[in-house]
This record gives sequence, structure tokens and C-alpha cells, in this order.
Amino acid sequence: MASYFLRRFLLVIPTFFGITILVFCILQIVPGGPLEQEIMKLKMGLAGEAGGGVGSMAGEVSIPEEALAEMKRFYQLDKPILVRYGIWVWNLLHLDLGHSYTFAEPVWDVIKERFPVSIYFGLIGFLISYTICIPLGVMKAVKAGSKFDVMSSVAVFIGYSTPGWLAGLVLLVLLGGGSFFDVFPLGEFRSPNWYDLSWWDQVLDQLHHTVLPIVAYLVGSFAVLTIVMKNSLMENVGQDYVRTAFAKGLPERRVIFVHALRNSLIPIATGIGHVVSLVFAGSMLIERTFNINGMGLLTYNAIIQRDYPITLGFLAIGAVLGLIGNILSDICYALIDPRIRFK
Repeated sequence: MASYFLRRFLLVIPTFFGITILVFCILQIVPGGPLEQEIMKLKMGLAGEAGGGVGSMAGEVSIPEEALAEMKRFYQLDKPILVRYGIWVWNLLHLDLGHSYTFAEPVWDVIKERFPVSIYFGLIGFLISYTICIPLGVMKAVKAGSKFDVMSSVAVFIGYSTPGWLAGLVLLVLLGGGSFFDVFPLGEFRSPNWYDLSWWDQVLDQLHHTVLPIVAYLVGSFAVLTIVMKNSLMENVGQDYVRTAFAKGLPERRVIFVHALRNSLIPIATGIGHVVSLVFAGSMLIERTFNINGMGLLTYNAIIQRDYPITLGFLAIGAVLGLIGNILSDICYALIDPRIRFK
């Protein structure tokens, strides 16, 4: 098994290069990049100085060749794509993600300010979802076909069909002090005067800003995890070894929680890889919905504004976390079920 995991770790390297070179090349060839945006701003500025209509004259203004060459040099567009990719990888190996076009700061400095915010929401959502969904899935499997199972299934499938960001929007409209109830704030991580509050008020304020985003985080994963847990346990309850345990006269609680539950957790472990990247990188749309200044919102704005250093930095971090998360899923497989031997 050690050789298997060694191969998996070694496969991270070519997989990482495959992911990053594909996205890097796409970013470099799509229109509307930073150079085009900069040229448009410059043309509009020159047209304004000429005294004509900015929109009508922007297309007629020409930029000096020296200025154009300097802009290409700044964005490294004077080099072939593969050379640019090689420079980016070389800098990445030296833990240099470059400078943000938007913030004019090192990308690491921009990212590290927002990382704790995404980790905060990601970890809370992860712990709550697994703490609730596994017992709920077990209960639904044990009481399959009962009124409790039917009623909870209705709630679960409503959650399954509702995107988290949409649930967040609905909650903001209902409870965010707009047209209906003024119970929770309209987004953001904390109140602007958070540092001026007492310790206890800081805790309350943080919780006040946490409830709605966490509910939005949980909506999708809550439904999926609950259904997977229920179906997996029901499948294992029908296995011969469980029937044998019942035939021996063992109590139902012992059969379920000692014999069947452990094997039923295997499908749950498959989601850990995705959860790891979500915990650390944040959910883009939910952070956008609640205007939470985390990694998700930072990346969303970077994509819109064509801030390639931040976009590629997020890509590198997300790819590494996702690949490591998949290996963690395999390790969890082996820990939960000793029969599994990777070869």
C-alpha cells in the first residue's frame, strides 16, 4: 500500500502541470485580457484629453509603439506562451505568485489576508454538515418508510434542488432587513466597528454574521451527505454478514453501529477530497452573495477583472489542495475498511 500512495504522490506532479498549463494557455488566448483593457483605458484617456467624445474618439486614437511595447513587456506578452508558463512555474517553485494587477501587491499578501475568512466558514460548514448528516442518514435508514423518513426526505430533496447561493439570496431577502424581517445583517464577515466592541459583543457580532452564510454552505452538502449515508447503510443492512448478525440474536443497535455503520462510511469518505479544497479555498458564489471578503470573492473578482496572477495563484492552491484531498480520501478508505488494499 505504501508504494501505491507513493505513486499517487508522484502523480500529483504531472497532474498539476496538466491542469495549470491548460488553464494558463486558455487565459492567455481569450480576448479582453489585461493588455486589451489597459489599451482601452489609455485610448479613452487620450480621447478625453483631445476634447472629443470619449466613446466616439477612443477607436480613432492610436497608441505610440514604444508605449505598446512597454505594456506588452510589463504583462510579459512579448514572450511566447510556453516561455511565460515556464517563468510562472519557476516563480511558483520559489513561492512567488507574482504581483496582482488590481491591488499592486504580492499575490501572497492579498491571499493570506483572506485565507482565514474562507477557512472559518469552510471548517464550520464541514463540521456541522458531517455532525448532522451522518446521524440523520443513519436514522432515516433505520426508520426507512416511516413518517419521519418521508418528511425528512421532502426537506432533503428541497435542499438538494436548491443551490446554496440561491438559498443565501432568499435568506437575505427574508431576514436581511430588506422587505421583510430585520434579523441578520446584509452580509460581510463582521461589522465595521467590530474591533471597538467588547469581547462578548465581538463573539455575538461574529455569530450574527455567520448564521446565514453557513446555512447557505450547508444546503447542498446537507442533502447529498444525508442521502448517501442513508442509501449506503441500507445497502449494507441487506448484506449477508448483517443478516447473520441478526440471526445470532444481536441487538439491532449493535448490528447497526458496530457491524454495518463502518462499511457504510466508505462513500462518505469520497467527498473529503472536495471538502478539503472547499474548506480552504471558499465557495465563490456564496461569498459573492454575502459580500464576504474571502478567497472565493477574491477569485471571482480576479476573473472578472482579468487579474491573472491572482487567478493563477488560486488555481495553483486549489489544484494542490484538490489532489492532496483525493489522496486523503484513499487513506480514509483504507482506514475505514481494512479489506481495501490498493495495488
